Amino acid sequence: MTDVPALEVLARISAEPLDPAVVDAAVSGRKHGAVVLFSGVVRDHDGGQAVSALEYHAHPDAERFLQTCCAEVAAATGLPVAAIHRVGDLAIGDLALVAAVAAPHRAEAFRACAELVERIKHEVPIWKRQHFDDGVSEWVGL
Repeated sequence: MTDVPALEVLARISAEPLDPAVVDAAVSGRKHGAVVLFSGVVRDHDGGQAVSALEYHAHPDAERFLQTCCAEVAAATGLPVAAIHRVGDLAIGDLALVAAVAAPHRAEAFRACAELVERIKHEVPIWKRQHFDDGVSEWVGL
């Protein structure tokens, strides 16, 4: 059996606003007929409460965990994957996560992107502090 080189993946934590075109370009290619791009957007509500803003805080090793998620999904599927997660203060409408997977066909791209996003949510040590309109805040994911 020959060694198959690992697929290169883009996996980054950023304090800067996210550009979906960067993530799309990291996975796109001539042999792929489908690119599924997921954008996680800060919404104005959660659990029936009005949200005014969010803060995302990452563990110092969060980027390594993100890299592992991306690399493992890429290895399991044989598809290129990419993800950038934002940290810092975010406003309603800002992008918190942009992830993408490219594949020859849409079904496999959708499946792999959904798996990638779920893994990021559950495995990467990033915590969210939600600020509500009534002045109360709450930590999520601790």
